[in-house]
Amino acid sequence: MSRAVRIRGDELETTEREAKRRSVAEEGEGTALHSTSPRSPGELAVRTSHPEIHLAIFEPNKAQSEAKQDRVYDVVESVAEESSDPPSPPIYQPYIPDELVDDLDVLADFEDAKAKYEAERDRRANLFTMEHHCYKAASSLFKTHRLLPILEQARDATLLAAKSVILLSSFVESDPLNKCSGLWFERDDHSKTALVLTSAQLIREKKEPKNPFEWKVQWTGNYHRQAEVIVHLLDNTAVPARLLYLQEHYEFAIYKVQVDKPVQLATFTECVRSGQDVFRLGRDESLNLSITHGMVAYKIPSWYERCHYMYLSCDPSSPSLLRDDGGPIIDLEGKVVGLVNNHIKETFIPSFLLHKCLDFWRRFNCMPRLHLGMTFTSIKHLDPSCIERMTRNHNIESGLIVEQVSKGSHAEKIGIREGDVIESFNGKYISTTIELEQMLIDICWDHFDQRKELYAEKDVSVKIFDAIKQRRRTRNLTAIVSDLGEDIVEGKHVSILSHIFAGAKDTSALIVMFLFVVGTYPIMRKEAMPVS
Repeated sequence: MSRAVRIRGDELETTEREAKRRSVAEEGEGTALHSTSPRSPGELAVRTSHPEIHLAIFEPNKAQSEAKQDRVYDVVESVAEESSDPPSPPIYQPYIPDELVDDLDVLADFEDAKAKYEAERDRRANLFTMEHHCYKAASSLFKTHRLLPILEQARDATLLAAKSVILLSSFVESDPLNKCSGLWFERDDHSKTALVLTSAQLIREKKEPKNPFEWKVQWTGNYHRQAEVIVHLLDNTAVPARLLYLQEHYEFAIYKVQVDKPVQLATFTECVRSGQDVFRLGRDESLNLSITHGMVAYKIPSWYERCHYMYLSCDPSSPSLLRDDGGPIIDLEGKVVGLVNNHIKETFIPSFLLHKCLDFWRRFNCMPRLHLGMTFTSIKHLDPSCIERMTRNHNIESGLIVEQVSKGSHAEKIGIREGDVIESFNGKYISTTIELEQMLIDICWDHFDQRKELYAEKDVSVKIFDAIKQRRRTRNLTAIVSDLGEDIVEGKHVSILSHIFAGAKDTSALIVMFLFVVGTYPIMRKEAMPVS
């Protein structure tokens, strides 16, 4: 039997007071559901149009000066300690008085008492409350003095957010595939089901026997959509999960799980700032919580990374403690600012993109974006000396530098080339790739509001600064509305290879020509992209 206690700061409400408060609420509203504002950080779930469906909260960016509200949560106070059994006796280390050290009978009794004492001491040392003496937690909270000013906040935040963090594992024909952390973001109390948000890496195909990390430095991979997925609940039970949706471009997946008890939903915030202290959470195979400290960072993506990535910049003294994806990045209030999608590069999907995608999925049952056929680097995130030089010499202060143009894309056909600058889309100036991603989703929202479908074409007006001819022009770019992963096809020119090998008459000539081709391949790749 247990007794519910409601906690707000240091105040305790007994069962009687809580029952009286609920009785009054039932008379006034005819329901026992919470009626607090969904913007309140103390509520981790909100009521939807269906009274038994709860969604994770996405809180808008608020002013930092706004007073922090106390969190309210339910705990269960056990009354099992009201037992008639006598307490365990204390243990004392046995000893022999000096005057009895030569007595053989006393010595035998001493050895027996000593053995019992050591056995009892070992038993008590293995109590769950004493394991902290020998167990080294996978946490960076207590490993650097730099965290001392925020240590208390960080501890409370991680303990709050940990309630929504779980572990998932995948199998293909009973063979282990991957493990990822995940988090609860929706539950239906009527059907006793809940939804899990995790990384698409959970069911991504691995390529063997190559470098095991090579498969994560590619564009869109292949996925085992029929893989068996198990969710490891925090009560040490495991339940099967069913794939509801896989977003290949943003690399996350949604699974549905049958649960007997209500699960704790995550709270998201749309406030993600470069340089803010954050913590990456995950669970190991024993469901123990792992905590890595870092800061949010904007970086220029590598050639194989998506433009919407944000980065977790870890302290040099705080090495990565996690080897999986899908876990949340949280702030000092325990709110989710992103979802880890590649732990090798410490990249994550920011929460405001997740918010737009999940809203889209709930309304239209898909998560589309515009495929432009290009990748970009934000001028805003370059070194200030580079920005100043561009501004001084070419009157360019912001925009997106084109890094790659997909072969055969409409962008290539209208003359956009590597090194050009896209200054605006549909007349709107875009300064970062994150802003671009948000705009691409918003355009798709309008597209679906007009009852149009996936894989249709959409025209976007782009203002281009031609870096070669150093002049501006505006063109209509035809993009594709798609919820698939966007691959950038690299242009290659092979006619010179055919000419070289056709002219080789013997094996030695083939070897020489092959070495020549290999040696000049980087130059050929560069020349493969046509220039105007």
